[in-house]
Amino acid sequence: MKKLYTNYISTFRGLSREIWLLSLVTFINRAGAMVIPFLSLYLVNAKGFTLPQVGWIMTAFGLGSLIGTLLGGKLTDTIGFYKVIVASLFLGGIGFIFLQFVESFYGFCFGIFFLILVADSYRPAIFVACEVYSKPGNVTRSITLIRLAINLGFSIGPLIGGIIIATINYSSLFWIDGITCVLASFGLFMLLKPKKHKGSDTDKVVKKEGVPPYLNYVFVLFFIIMIANSICFVQYFSVMPLYYEKAHFLTEDIIGWLFFINGALIVLFEMPLISWLERKNMSKTMATFWGVFFLALSFVVLNISSWTGVVLIGMILMTIGEMIGSPFSNALALEMAPTGRKGSYMGVYSMSFSISHIFGHNLGMNMVDSFGFNLTWITMFVFLILICLGSLWLHKLVKKKTKLAVPKQISIE
Repeated sequence: MKKLYTNYISTFRGLSREIWLLSLVTFINRAGAMVIPFLSLYLVNAKGFTLPQVGWIMTAFGLGSLIGTLLGGKLTDTIGFYKVIVASLFLGGIGFIFLQFVESFYGFCFGIFFLILVADSYRPAIFVACEVYSKPGNVTRSITLIRLAINLGFSIGPLIGGIIIATINYSSLFWIDGITCVLASFGLFMLLKPKKHKGSDTDKVVKKEGVPPYLNYVFVLFFIIMIANSICFVQYFSVMPLYYEKAHFLTEDIIGWLFFINGALIVLFEMPLISWLERKNMSKTMATFWGVFFLALSFVVLNISSWTGVVLIGMILMTIGEMIGSPFSNALALEMAPTGRKGSYMGVYSMSFSISHIFGHNLGMNMVDSFGFNLTWITMFVFLILICLGSLWLHKLVKKKTKLAVPKQISIE
């Protein structure tokens, strides 16, 4: 046990002070966004919106995420990551505070759209900052620390948020979210000095190889699989909290504990699990298959029994799928990208989750409203099993393509 602890800690040694500060700010940003896991409950219980209306509000959420990510990337290239991060934190914090005062359905659609647009412009900027402030050879470990901060914040945020709702009220969440983001922006402004991106690599002319992502039929299949998988995955952030409350009568603080378990498992076990799977030489395509499969199991298990413990089993199964699928699918997208086109391939890949927000929440809310929770979970399970078959097809195509590739190319297997 001591050796495992020592090895775990040693992976984060040697990182720069700036990276630790960015990780702290990212943790505050993610922990502060405690409104998001309870947004559907808030819209139904506090605002009185119907499930279809909540679905459209979450579609606006997804559109804001998609445009915000694209805009954040463009602004990072033009005005710099530092200004984007500080502005996103400050304006996002103000937006959270004012969102609670919006009463109308259309007003909330526009409000959540612009809020998430501003908040998610933070995402591309923070990873560029991570590269800039990293010491030579530490970029991968720095990104790992940022990812750890995201997951740790997401595990603690809902836990605190659930307790606050249960003991105070929903409105206090918006105040705390807003104030923490604003304070994080001031803290970053005072403690972190701007630093320009090194231009040596960008000055080099890189010859583009292969075809654009939309002409690569194997990558297009992979992209479709990622969208389909994510459409089901996002149900855990909108429809599932309603299921916990309406079907199992769980209070907000208990729901917060369930989300805490998700984040805590990722923080504790994702790195060791990925290392073990890599030692077992599991291909990235098969890891993608297992990620989808465990997500499918997390839905069908909910219909096995009315016992409340099945929600914990479902959360654990979903988390296992997330831990296996997410890191390997990210790496697979990067390795499928030919030289000179990695930016465009990763840009398309990153859009899959935003697109799932646009359609997934709305689809789930309307299905529950029309057919109920049980039939919705069965439908999700069957749909994901079909995606599993698509993942196996992807595995065969990638394996075949790898065998035909010239020796100098990097193997995806």
